[in-house]
Amino acid sequence: MIIPIREEGDFRYVEEGNGDVIVALHGLFGALSNFRDLILHFQDRYRVAIPMLPLYTLPLDETNLAGYVDYVERFVAWKGYRNIVVLGNSLGGHIGLIYALRNLKNLRGLILTGSSGLFESTMGDTFPKKGDYEFIKQKTALTFYDPACATKELVDEVYEIVNDRERALRIIYTAKSAIRSNLAEEIGQIQSPTLLIWGLQDTITPPFVGEEFHKLLPHSELVMVDKCGHAPMMERPAEFNDAMENWLARLPKAPVS
Repeated sequence: MIIPIREEGDFRYVEEGNGDVIVALHGLFGALSNFRDLILHFQDRYRVAIPMLPLYTLPLDETNLAGYVDYVERFVAWKGYRNIVVLGNSLGGHIGLIYALRNLKNLRGLILTGSSGLFESTMGDTFPKKGDYEFIKQKTALTFYDPACATKELVDEVYEIVNDRERALRIIYTAKSAIRSNLAEEIGQIQSPTLLIWGLQDTITPPFVGEEFHKLLPHSELVMVDKCGHAPMMERPAEFNDAMENWLARLPKAPVS
């Protein structure tokens, strides 16, 4: 099944299904396709919306976490979503946390998987060398427990990004913005139910990061997924969807507007 990408106004996004809204946010090298299995699993009961974050299109001085959160806020307001569940992977989790802090009254629940915001190990101390395909392939594979998940299509996408000067520069700006934004002292304000789904073999945001989020978020649950790296919704979609479905079933219903 091909999931269509919509282009309306300033937004490129996926929106499938009907019902209570789940807004999913992808990571720094992520894409809408990262949530394909989740969409197929939940679209018969929920409205799943995934905005394509403007990682490469914002003015350079707005290419940071605040700029991306502003974009998500505009998207949510434009769509008229109320009482939403926000789901974020990696950088998307970081953006989701800041969105939650700025929009506590519109947050029904929060799901984080491999989220930055406390600690992360990125692609290394230096940005990948331009043209070094094997290096990109190795680093992309480290995202997963099973290196086979780093398909040629995925490696080619990352390779294309880091070999484009303008996009590579924006990746650096974004990564530096994320490093500067440690939310440890703030996220205790989030009182909404929170689900944390973490890969036991995540080397980018290791399991201790999930455990720390669990300590700091007052109404959180932590699910560890074995034989899984930084993107559980891609590498272990069945386990991810089961954990999410169980949690959503216990989530208080959104008030009727």
